[in-house]
Amino acid sequence: MKIGGYQKSSLIDFPGKTAAVVFTQGCGWRCPFCHNRALVFPARFQPAVPEQEIFDHLELRQDQLDGVVVTGGEPTMQTGLVDFFRRVRKLGFATKLDTNGSHPDVLSQLFSEDLLDYVAMDVKGPLNDYKRFAGCEVDTGLLELSIELIKQSDVAHEFRTTLVGGLHTREHIDELAPLLYGVSRYAVQTYRMPPSDFRSQPPFTPPDAELFHAASVALRDHVDEFLVR
Repeated sequence: MKIGGYQKSSLIDFPGKTAAVVFTQGCGWRCPFCHNRALVFPARFQPAVPEQEIFDHLELRQDQLDGVVVTGGEPTMQTGLVDFFRRVRKLGFATKLDTNGSHPDVLSQLFSEDLLDYVAMDVKGPLNDYKRFAGCEVDTGLLELSIELIKQSDVAHEFRTTLVGGLHTREHIDELAPLLYGVSRYAVQTYRMPPSDFRSQPPFTPPDAELFHAASVALRDHVDEFLVR
């Protein structure tokens, strides 16, 4: 895999576990509010971290870490993702994937091989206006398939939406909500402005309380667990 960064320990990225976090390089989308542009735009890429360096560290931390998170960028673009998770599993670690849902075929393979303990999928906004949030044309049928694969799996999971002032509206929340009825866990997250040299144009802002209230009204009674982050 093309690995752009590695966090040796995190208490917040894998619910209930202490985990290492692996950041992959590359993404097919250009979300205007992306916070990880150094992992998305090739011109910003740093030299890739060798996979073996990651596994050398994991072998030394088997008694200190519970799991490994793979995030990005978009990990499911990586041809070596499945093999990476196989190696992580052999070391005895729990596994978590963060994804935008653009490659349901990869999700299906990971599920079929029982290589995931947790999966988190970002749902940017309503499917009928997804280009607004992804910054490019998106095959939303693939996203719907990923959502259903995750919902029907036996793997612990969550869906999440980063609410962005100046981009999301109450109407977007209302249109998004039915897509996620019945999910185990749904989280709305606060957009945090990146450093000025990464800032989108026009600049976005953290969401106001009205957006969070709209999400609560639309979804709280339709999901098993509703979170605000």
